[in-house]
Amino acid sequence: MGTTFFDTSAVVALHVVAREHEAAVAALAPLTCVSALALTEALAVIDKLTDEAVLRSDLEDAIRLQWDRYAVVPVDQRCLDEAAVLLREQPIRLADAIHLAAAGRLPRPIRYVTFDPIQIPVALGLGFEVVSL
Repeated sequence: MGTTFFDTSAVVALHVVAREHEAAVAALAPLTCVSALALTEALAVIDKLTDEAVLRSDLEDAIRLQWDRYAVVPVDQRCLDEAAVLLREQPIRLADAIHLAAAGRLPRPIRYVTFDPIQIPVALGLGFEVVSL
């Protein structure tokens, strides 16, 4: 089966009513990995998803509870150096490069779960199996 890695879009999709939700749930493995950056990004996006304070609080609680179940890949200097190489070679954003570099440190094969179309061709180019819509 390989190693499953969720980027931030997949982390958030687990907890929102959206077409990506079912795909994220189906891709969730007993050992799912994320980069350490994903929690910061996921929490930052909550306010963009709803104006209701109770829903924001519930979403944050759900994300934090699930976070404890992930294997977190550290964003250390090695990860940042690998992200810098990706940024020089690919038309991606810094956060995308960090997620992809973190995933690249894991045992292969890698199932890379993302709902961000910018990351898909880069992940495929890195030899990852991409799970998306």
